[in-house]
Amino acid sequence: MSSLHYAFFRKGRNFFYSSVLFPRPVRDEVAVLYSFVRYVDDLVDRPEPLVEDFYRAWRLTERSLDGAAAPPVIGDFAELARRRGFERRWIEAFLESMEMDLHKKRYATFGELLRYIYGSAEVIGLFMAKILGLPPASYPYARLLGRAYQLINMIRDVGEDLALGRVYIPAEDMERFGARGVGPTEEFAQVVRYELARYLHIQKAAEEGYRYIPRRLLPAIKTASDLYKRTAMLIWRRPLSVLSHKVRPRFGEVVLLYVKNVASI
Repeated sequence: MSSLHYAFFRKGRNFFYSSVLFPRPVRDEVAVLYSFVRYVDDLVDRPEPLVEDFYRAWRLTERSLDGAAAPPVIGDFAELARRRGFERRWIEAFLESMEMDLHKKRYATFGELLRYIYGSAEVIGLFMAKILGLPPASYPYARLLGRAYQLINMIRDVGEDLALGRVYIPAEDMERFGARGVGPTEEFAQVVRYELARYLHIQKAAEEGYRYIPRRLLPAIKTASDLYKRTAMLIWRRPLSVLSHKVRPRFGEVVLLYVKNVASI
């Protein structure tokens, strides 16, 4: 496994910390997936998106999926996609959502946001289900887990996204509580807690799919979920903290979650 993949992989703390609990062959494939996703996302998730580089990566990905040679991050992902049977439409949906970040800065409704979340996160859950060798019956839950993770990331990263000119919280939710914008107001604090409740509801529904995950693979998934739920709890206590910094569990809490979930094997 190339150190390049793990260089990208370590950028996502929750994903990396929890994936350490996978057996090495699975962890290596997850690293290939994450490095591709992170590489493409980094092209658009910046103050001045690298538009030409993004579309070049899109073209290289399509060609590589058809068997053409490509740089390591893209080429290795394409090889993984063929080996694990990723559906082409899932990959296209991911790239389309990344493209949305180039021009779409606001979402009117949750339904509108879900279109973005499908490609940016739910298909990642489907890729993971393929890597883990899960049955098709697990796929709806894999999508829900991806959706849940994306929602808590969006809540946690409100301040960072605002600096890029983006607001993922639907306008209809802001209007529900009379929040006139993202800012240090009681109305916006209520919006954050409303979004957290939505995340927790979806997370709980996704966990019904744990029954499809082999026991030896479950600690990694549960640890990732527990880290996000802990993040949600911290934000619930101080909802306006998302405006000033990225809320994360302390390292000691991460270790405790590791120990708890490993002990459950």
